[in-house]
Amino acid sequence: MIRRRILRCFLLFVGCVCNSLIYAQKSNITLKGIVLEKTKSNSEEALIGAKISFNKSSFAFVDKEGRFTILVPDSVKQIIIDHPHIGKDTVQITDVTKEIKIVYPIFIKKMKDVVIRNKRFTTEISLLSIQKLENIGSKELLKAACCNLSESFETTPSVDVSFTDAVTGYKQIQLLGLSGPNTFITRENIPDTRGLASITGLNFTPGQWIESMQLSKGTGSVVNGFEGLAGQINVEWRKPMEGDKQFYNIYQSNQGRTEANAYFRLEPKKGLYGNFFFHGKSQWLKVDQNKDHYQDQPMGNNLILGNRWMWFGKKGRELQFGAKYSLQDNWGGSLHFQSHENPLTSSYWGMQLNTKRLETWAKIGKVYELKPWKSMGLQLSFANHDQDFTFGRKDYKANEKSLYANYIFQSIIGTTNRVIKLGATFQSVHRDEIVLQKNFKNEEVIPGIYTEYAHSFSRKLNMVGGLRADYHNIYGLYITPRFHLRYAPHENLALRVSAGKAYRTASIFSENLGYFTTNRILNITPSKNKGFYQLNNESAYNMGVNATYKFKLNYRQASISMDYYYTHYLNQVIADWEHERFLSFYNSNKNSFAHSFQVQLDYEPIRKLDIRLAYRYNDVQATYGNNLLQRPLNAKHRAFLNASYTTRKKWSFDATLHWVGSKRIPSTQLNPKSLQMSLNSPSFFTLNGQVSKTFNKKFDAYLGLENAMNFMQSNPIIDAKNPFGNYFDGSLIWAPMMGRNIYLGMRMKIM
Repeated sequence: MIRRRILRCFLLFVGCVCNSLIYAQKSNITLKGIVLEKTKSNSEEALIGAKISFNKSSFAFVDKEGRFTILVPDSVKQIIIDHPHIGKDTVQITDVTKEIKIVYPIFIKKMKDVVIRNKRFTTEISLLSIQKLENIGSKELLKAACCNLSESFETTPSVDVSFTDAVTGYKQIQLLGLSGPNTFITRENIPDTRGLASITGLNFTPGQWIESMQLSKGTGSVVNGFEGLAGQINVEWRKPMEGDKQFYNIYQSNQGRTEANAYFRLEPKKGLYGNFFFHGKSQWLKVDQNKDHYQDQPMGNNLILGNRWMWFGKKGRELQFGAKYSLQDNWGGSLHFQSHENPLTSSYWGMQLNTKRLETWAKIGKVYELKPWKSMGLQLSFANHDQDFTFGRKDYKANEKSLYANYIFQSIIGTTNRVIKLGATFQSVHRDEIVLQKNFKNEEVIPGIYTEYAHSFSRKLNMVGGLRADYHNIYGLYITPRFHLRYAPHENLALRVSAGKAYRTASIFSENLGYFTTNRILNITPSKNKGFYQLNNESAYNMGVNATYKFKLNYRQASISMDYYYTHYLNQVIADWEHERFLSFYNSNKNSFAHSFQVQLDYEPIRKLDIRLAYRYNDVQATYGNNLLQRPLNAKHRAFLNASYTTRKKWSFDATLHWVGSKRIPSTQLNPKSLQMSLNSPSFFTLNGQVSKTFNKKFDAYLGLENAMNFMQSNPIIDAKNPFGNYFDGSLIWAPMMGRNIYLGMRMKIM
């Protein structure tokens, strides 16, 4: 072993000497350039702090004017630009003689005798951010149809998407093996999909409206609140001061789904920008691909309208305000059920879903021109959610009004290496629900304060520590500590650690819509006199470690990332499906945890071919009654492969293969033998693909195929022939509910 190590060191030393001799024999050229960044007002400013390099030991930084000078061998064909805002970019160069000019985020210019080509990755993980963030760009979203937010993670291995039940068509997401409501979803850092909209609200964000998303696992920043047991997904809309002036998209599937999207932006006066969004969806065809005599997805129409304005004034003042209105009118159930019938009296099992949701928000900000590191802002939002659902003989009516305010002040302590944030928040939720003619009225008022301190010890070591205190009018004082640490022993390697606490108020009915597709008996075991549904809130600790390494393999860019997160519940609201005839809700402070491990490789084996491989292991267990069991309908093992290739003639080919391991199914052994399900599901594959073509940079056409293998869960509804009997159950869903789907779409841009 010692001899092998000595031999390796000797060979490494010889290689270094040879490289040095080679470089010594080649002539060096002085490369000069300037790196700029477009601001919100469309002006150009120096990208201060950008690092320019062509190997690990030779580099230069841009100055306050964005300029740099670096000595490079004439054999070098590319340089690397590294900055916290943009991550790492590789710029190809030829005929290096004089100077280059690069302007971010998109525009790269040729000067004199230099030819530059730039590639931006569709999903990026920066090595410089303290918290691991997966930046999912608009090009990543175009790899699939992305009709709404729940369908926007098809090519993202960190997020699982599954059906909530056999008839509503709703999908939910999972992060770290935990259900969707445990993930804090925000729209430009304002709370968005929560409460009554925790599941249904995923349909209220059209994918074509999204510019990018930032996904982070584990504990987040205290600035965003005390929620987020599993992580945070922040959604960025298209900005009104950049990009296309107009955008149109139409979509049609062989399953009778028609969608249309339109986007307009305008600038009525200098510094004032606005955009308008439109989304319409119609499901006009009855589809029963699994042959259970129930519609695979409800029929009806959805309409979503959005409007947002942004104003940039003098002396660093900024203002943003907007509104979104969502309308849903759907019906489904038995193939024989008609839209004009009342499900409560019909002889067939029917379903009607009617939702109206209005959201408004505003942001007020101030950046001090002479002190750019000092700023303050106020975030405001209000939402009114009104729904009227009827499932067979069950009805669920609810209204929720929520108000949110967050004030943030940021400054430094001595130097820009020490940044501090101070702030205060106020949240109010009033919820009125009627379930099976029983009324549940709940109201929470939560004022809070917080502070967060970030310290950059060097380019290698950074940390962020935060603490917030909130007072809940029902559950009392919340103390939320959170901590993040980044260590980069090498410029291509980043190690990160996070730890923190989170709280959450469960919305048991809206988070468990599968209950309404069953004839189970509802049972709530109170744990306190006051509280939402007379239950305590949820609280948990989350700890995680992750490593990201970027390297070159066969002269091509590659990266590998590994992460492990552990969630430990102090108190949890249990949705217990373990008894065939009941759905029980109760609090538990018994053993409940989640282990999540993921490894992911991104590589470009040949030019313009991107490969993404991932494997994930989730061990999620909770105590049901007195038994510690694996969380039902949750796969321990998953694997993922995505391949994307683009030709010079603007053809794009994308394919995504998922392998889903076995899932535990709640026991049905007390049912008659013909109405029993296996205790574990089989593993299965799903394959999706899309081909798209760009014409003249303004027009795209795309053709896609979902669930190409046509794998579906057989007999997803127990006792489907007797919908009003004791055993009817459409909630135990472990596989896709819809079969092969072919879709065609077109996009048009007006610049």
